Amino acid sequence: MLKHALHRTALHAENLLDRLLPRRPRSGADLVIDPYIGYATPEHLIVRGRVLTRLRRSSPRDGQGVLRNVRQMISLFLTDEAAGITVCHEDATAVSDEEGYFQLPLPPGRAPGWHDIPVAIADGGAQTACPVLIPRPDARFLVISDIDDTVMQTSAYSLVRNLWTTFSGNALTRRVFPDSAALLRQLSEDGRNPVYYVSSSPWNMHAFLARVFRQADLVRGPMFLRDLGLSETQFISAGHGSHKGQSIDLLLNAHPELPAVLIGDTGQKDASIYGAAVRRHPGRIAAVLLRVPADGLSAEDERDLAKLRETGITVFAAPSFEGAAQQLDMETAALMAAEQRPGGL
Repeated sequence: MLKHALHRTALHAENLLDRLLPRRPRSGADLVIDPYIGYATPEHLIVRGRVLTRLRRSSPRDGQGVLRNVRQMISLFLTDEAAGITVCHEDATAVSDEEGYFQLPLPPGRAPGWHDIPVAIADGGAQTACPVLIPRPDARFLVISDIDDTVMQTSAYSLVRNLWTTFSGNALTRRVFPDSAALLRQLSEDGRNPVYYVSSSPWNMHAFLARVFRQADLVRGPMFLRDLGLSETQFISAGHGSHKGQSIDLLLNAHPELPAVLIGDTGQKDASIYGAAVRRHPGRIAAVLLRVPADGLSAEDERDLAKLRETGITVFAAPSFEGAAQQLDMETAALMAAEQRPGGL
């Protein structure tokens, strides 16, 4: 009931602002593209981004105060989106939606690795390089990792703490867990296995997160974030669980030949979310690796973990990811040996 009331209030406020501050017609020369990392499917290369009137970027300085941090973070959310704008790469085109987002599908056929795809705004707009990852043909599995409190400390389990962590810090002060960075490097195997990130953070944070990841030497990979836009049928976007589940489904469909390793934490019910993914995709999830927060597991978390282990997949749950990759390798080796024995699995 409260969420419905907030939705209606926010929607009325947005509609009122649109009437008071009508948007003038824009030419391509007035607009820019905020590029997001794209990904590949068997049928297409998916180039992604958002059309805006301007990019709000600021470079933090060492030791800058909380008020400056707050101003810089708020500026990331003060976007002016451009709907109905055509973007193109060669003969391929796409049109931005009501929040400015676009997905431009391109034919497959490029070599594995990273590509910067030049995308232009039609009618004289600037050209922007949109990065896309094409996995290697020798990939053994794909890695799908949560970000919040799995890779980077955000205190996502508490709204107040999450907001304070998000807005009081900057790209230089955000803490990336060293054990997560080491785990992802091990699982990536120098780029052999593709890594993808899923977060409840909004798309406005994409460039910010990319910068934090570069500074922490995290494995680079496409992100799947959430839309904060309002519409008649949507308030903010899908919830944390449904967003993460939908992203997992999308990535498994994009790599039909590869199993997946799912990485998360128990603070936001990832054991339950990942357990549901295991049941939706029998035989596709190779392992689930979970960080347990300092305050331990709740009774509900214990039940979710028990159900997850009942599926028979490898489950690692501990306060640190140290040793997780080794456990995964040992259990995989044991399984392969059992399959090769006469009368084995």
